[in-house]
Amino acid sequence: MARQTGDFILGTRWPDIPEAARHAARLWLLDLCGVAAAGSQTRLSRLIRDHAAAQFGAGAAPARMLIDGRAVSPAGAALAGGMTIDAVDGHDGHKLTKGHVGCGVFPALLALSEAEGALDDRAFLTALVIGYEIGTRAGIALHRTACDYHTSGAWIAVACAALGARVMGLSPAKLHEAMGIAEYHGPRSQMMRCIDHPTMVKDGSGWGAMAGVSAAYLARDGFTGGPAVTVTGAEVADLWSDLGTRWRIHEQYFKPYPVCRWAQPAMQAVLDLRAAHGLRAADVARIEVATFHESRRLATTRPRTTEEAQYSTAYPAAVAMVRGTCDPEDIMEESFADPDIRRLAETMVITEDAGFNAAFPARRIARVTLHLTDGRALTSAETEARGDPEAPVDAAEIAAKFHRYATPVLGDARTDALERAVMAMGDGTGLAAFLDAVTAPYSAP
Repeated sequence: MARQTGDFILGTRWPDIPEAARHAARLWLLDLCGVAAAGSQTRLSRLIRDHAAAQFGAGAAPARMLIDGRAVSPAGAALAGGMTIDAVDGHDGHKLTKGHVGCGVFPALLALSEAEGALDDRAFLTALVIGYEIGTRAGIALHRTACDYHTSGAWIAVACAALGARVMGLSPAKLHEAMGIAEYHGPRSQMMRCIDHPTMVKDGSGWGAMAGVSAAYLARDGFTGGPAVTVTGAEVADLWSDLGTRWRIHEQYFKPYPVCRWAQPAMQAVLDLRAAHGLRAADVARIEVATFHESRRLATTRPRTTEEAQYSTAYPAAVAMVRGTCDPEDIMEESFADPDIRRLAETMVITEDAGFNAAFPARRIARVTLHLTDGRALTSAETEARGDPEAPVDAAEIAAKFHRYATPVLGDARTDALERAVMAMGDGTGLAAFLDAVTAPYSAP
């Protein structure tokens, strides 16, 4: 591993992080907490948290699971937390990684911090920024060097191992081994398999977080596994040469809706036409979508599970036309019987556009035509999803989404307390209030 990379991971301190990057980290952390609260209500989350409680004993250095409170091993808490966040596909991501870093880095870092007694809030926020920087670069590097498309867990593992080495104060040599172990054992699972057959395996994020935390503890005890070739390879050296000067945490996108990012350009085009023409579902006979190949592959039109609803282009576009938005409750099984949503989803025609294919992944574009019951056809502009780094949403919108997702689960008082704890991160008061707010079990508000 280049000395610069090791120095950045192990040596970066609070004053080295620009205030803009600290602020971005707080906002992504707030968003992740809201998505975790919503995700905790899914069957996926309940299954993985019960699994972690049964199979990942707390041992001598326990950590509490997100929105649950039960103590398990740090690897178990990272697994459960990463999969709970990923259970509702509404968290931040990066276009060139075609995936997500924060959903795995955050619960892994939280588990490591609690287990190791590293409860300094400035150190925590510094490490969170480092996790985004390492994870994003590792993701871009893997896509550059691998012939197929691997899930986010593959590079999340590398970032989480790096954070484990940092939190435990390991040597540069053991950091090298930890990242290599994590890269080797990280879940290099086939993303398009889950796109074509949506199930609870999803993006591998929790599994990557678990692998990364485990790798750090193994390296601490003398296990070897280096190098991590996505970090040390000459063909990716340029990605690591700007650590500490280019802050890729600013390149993450915000998701306004809890479904795959590839579905959101079509959703946005529907919403734009709906608002511009004052339309309701009854005005629309059918919908046509022109989009890029990966979005067309989100082919479920009649979901049976929340996972199928999230990995669909037709279903959330129909929800957008019927309800004017899409929130966590809209991707739960209770919404699947809505006759207008089913009618528009099941009759939707989705085609590929060669230009949109060529623009992917740097741009994700869709064009929608609404065929109205009065015989008119309304066609949208070429549309991209809201929240890209080139056109970011403001902090107020991120906070509003956090409250929509968290309040139904946590109640007003706890949601407000959690927001205060996140936005105060870095004031030197420690992690105790945040830890309690984000790990305590939920009860009906």
